[in-house]
Amino acid sequence: MPLIVIETEILSDIDTCFDMARNIDIHKESLKHTGEIPVSGKTTGLIGLGEWVRWEAQHLGFVQYLTSRITEFERPVFFVDEMISGAFKSYRHEHIFKERDGKTTMTDKFYFESPYGVLGRLANWLFLKNYMRNLLLVRNKTLKQKAELVLK
Repeated sequence: MPLIVIETEILSDIDTCFDMARNIDIHKESLKHTGEIPVSGKTTGLIGLGEWVRWEAQHLGFVQYLTSRITEFERPVFFVDEMISGAFKSYRHEHIFKERDGKTTMTDKFYFESPYGVLGRLANWLFLKNYMRNLLLVRNKTLKQKAELVLK
């Protein structure tokens, strides 16, 4: 199962970063280039433990739907969203937050499994892992910018 790990240092407090990372509206804004919109479940504001959201987006030339649920939640240091249904065989996205000296380190651990056996593993190696990494980097850039603006 491929794993993507990204650390983002944010000049903001842990509570702000934690809430922005689980904010449906910020997520939507950060991935607007994919047309990603929440279509059911929790469609605005802060998502919490047990809540779910169904997203519609254009990825790799196809309109896709993905539903995820918050399965673990420890404010303000950790939450997990996991796929309920969608294009992947499975995914688990861990969001980890640590604050030190007025800065927050946000760590994303994104585990995913593609369908289609050997063909899925080949797609991971050829392009999918990089595609997913880039989506997370774009999302984190927006989150970082917004969180750092709160301090100004």
